[in-house]
Amino acid sequence: MYIKGVGMTKFDYSDKPWWRFAYEAAMEALEDARGMKISNIDAIVLSAVSSAAGGEHQTHKISLLSDLFKTNVPVIELPSVCAGGGVATWVANRLGFRNVLAVSGERLVDSPSEITTDWIMSAAERVIEQTEGMLFPVQNVLVWQQYMAKYGATMDDLALIAHKNHHNAALNPKAYYYKRPVSLEDIKKSPIVASPFRLMDCSLSVNGGAAAILSAEKSDVEIIGSSMATDYLLTFGRELITHFKATRIAAKQVFNQAKIKPQDIDVAEVHDAFTSVELFSYEDLGFAPIGKGADLIREGKVNLDGFLPINPSGGLKAKGHPISVTGLAQIYEITNQLRGRCQDRQVKPQGKNPKIGLCHNIGGAGGSVTIHILKKV
Repeated sequence: MYIKGVGMTKFDYSDKPWWRFAYEAAMEALEDARGMKISNIDAIVLSAVSSAAGGEHQTHKISLLSDLFKTNVPVIELPSVCAGGGVATWVANRLGFRNVLAVSGERLVDSPSEITTDWIMSAAERVIEQTEGMLFPVQNVLVWQQYMAKYGATMDDLALIAHKNHHNAALNPKAYYYKRPVSLEDIKKSPIVASPFRLMDCSLSVNGGAAAILSAEKSDVEIIGSSMATDYLLTFGRELITHFKATRIAAKQVFNQAKIKPQDIDVAEVHDAFTSVELFSYEDLGFAPIGKGADLIREGKVNLDGFLPINPSGGLKAKGHPISVTGLAQIYEITNQLRGRCQDRQVKPQGKNPKIGLCHNIGGAGGSVTIHILKKV
């Protein structure tokens, strides 16, 4: 399948309903697909889990989209927590229809923080881990502590990742931190959330929408690899403590499909729900040997002007993380990078526009992973 068109709203805290974000992103994707009409779409794949704690437990979203788009094609709803957008793309790529719209919209931040936090935490194990205080920052920090002890990485390495992503987001008109640079000093002085994680090691919950039109008809961007893997819900019942096994499995599959190697990737969007996840994902994705991921950020190799720019959009850290939308927002960014449309944040490894890009989307603390590889043709 090919990417025909992509669309994305600005990520912010506006109070539009989730379907408005989805609609606006879809309309932009249709326009981007050279004015394609909704009547040309043969199926729609939706991922949106908004307002589960605010009264939308059984909103008939697929019928709502039928009404909204004035279509009677199949609409499939696929909530899959933070990996929802990636799973929607993975499924759309396999449905067998000529033109498929993958779309997501979230009004994530619409309740008091404690309610929103409780809702987000329903994506993790409730009985054993959370009763012991294992919220997502705690889960991830315990993984990070094990990684630091084993491989010698430091909190300064994570601060460099946060600083890189904030620098990139300041150049991205659709990122929450657009034109709002954050200094390395401010990152290192931000409040402790779960020691040693600081506030600036955590991604930003926002509202927004994103969409992509996948087509059997040839376009200038082809999906040459699409993989998905899962892992156990209990973080510490897993085989690996310092890395995410699901990423490793999905990475092996996707590179085999694409018939390329990690070193062939020119640009990547990596799921940085926490700065530590970006760092060890360098290794899980094959961009660095195990235990050597910190070298990439220390040497500037993953910066906007590096040989492998990672998260040119600003990532979840500074662009924002509207749960289900993230995976499709990654498709949006990489498609536009391959098309040379990203202006101030346009990457040019080896002085040329990138040819091959990767999107890495995680659900929960490594519980599900999708990876997509896109190629400019």
